[in-house]
Amino acid sequence: QVQLVESGGGLVQAGGSLRLSCAASERTFRRYKMGWFRLAPGKEREFVAAITWGGGTTFYADSVKGRFLISRDNAKDTVDLQMNSLKPEDTAVYYCAAQVLFGRPYEYWGQGTQVTVSS
Repeated sequence: QVQLVESGGGLVQAGGSLRLSCAASERTFRRYKMGWFRLAPGKEREFVAAITWGGGTTFYADSVKGRFLISRDNAKDTVDLQMNSLKPEDTAVYYCAAQVLFGRPYEYWGQGTQVTVSS
């Protein structure tokens, strides 16, 4: 079972940047599509970004397109989310997740890291 651990959350002012990182415990991580999701108080979990196993294709929610950048380093078993031009509405707990089988729900999830953007 793959364990995922997020880091890099914190408090930042609107317009600022944060970089989240997700470290995987198993090298099988390299075969998985990886995603970032977020959960804000009173809202449903929301897809943020995803990246294919080789890093060749990325996907973004419209709300973060042009501001966030997902990347991965399979040599280090990590996937990062660079968040720029942050807005108060980006405040949420951010989770990384691994999709083991194409088209199936994400199977492995991290514990989440809090991102708070002050206005």
